[in-house]
Amino acid sequence: MAETREGRDPITMEKRFTMMEHGSSPVANGHYPPVTAPMPPMAGPHPSIATPIIQALDVVKVFDTGKVKVPALRGVSFAVGRGEMVAIMGPSGSGKTTLLNCLAGLEAIDAGQIIVDGTDIATMNDKTKTEYRARHMGFVFQFYNLLPVLSAVENVELPLVVSGVNTKEARERAMRVLELVRLTEWAAHKPAELSGGQRQRVTIARALVNEPAIVWADEPTGDLDSETADEIISLMQDLNTRHDQTFVIVTHDAGVGARCQRIIKMRDGQIIDDGLGHIADPRSFSGDGQARPIVQQ
Repeated sequence: MAETREGRDPITMEKRFTMMEHGSSPVANGHYPPVTAPMPPMAGPHPSIATPIIQALDVVKVFDTGKVKVPALRGVSFAVGRGEMVAIMGPSGSGKTTLLNCLAGLEAIDAGQIIVDGTDIATMNDKTKTEYRARHMGFVFQFYNLLPVLSAVENVELPLVVSGVNTKEARERAMRVLELVRLTEWAAHKPAELSGGQRQRVTIARALVNEPAIVWADEPTGDLDSETADEIISLMQDLNTRHDQTFVIVTHDAGVGARCQRIIKMRDGQIIDDGLGHIADPRSFSGDGQARPIVQQ
């Protein structure tokens, strides 16, 4: 059903999606102004990031339902330094998980560049991306994604076995990372026999077993109580500090964000604060579609 706002024309579902696509309401002549990102394009990484491991350059992602096109990312540009622990935060629907999936090569982008450790992953075919992720990336998910019929150590060693590592070496490496996350004595237990915090530690061990340069974490504490969540983030901080691994964490939890070295804030598919002093004027999101000057801090 269409709804009306203060005597204006009814807003149909088709109009609503069109407004989402263009980021604004139509001006008087019925035309929509172009979408303009509030953050300026990056000519290069921020001077404080001496060795960027992740660079996104004008990244655009649009979901096409067949009837409407819904923009998820609108010209996103930012960088993450090697060894940083960064949180990506924003309201639901702001594009956080889509951005993480695009950075990791799980989702194809429609425009722009994503450079991970010097490699432009947007140019890779699916097979090459899969192999690259297996060698260089680890993943931590909110709901663990552990195989229930396998023990903790079998879940951890699985990525190595699939990659062709011999079973003896895979088991030794899996046990080493289980020791790292303090779960050695639980190695033979299946997920159903573990607490939520223990299952998430198994997930972290699985993410670390291939010694990745980057660990992507999507709401890693979302299914945990506050005490267990604090324990998991402390573990991630420790791994980040001791092993210089880069962590990119999508979260709704301000407490998790505060524990990271930097918070990147998103809204409506755009970065409004990159945590390095580049902040978009919030009036850019007032609905008129006009980008305004950036406040430099």
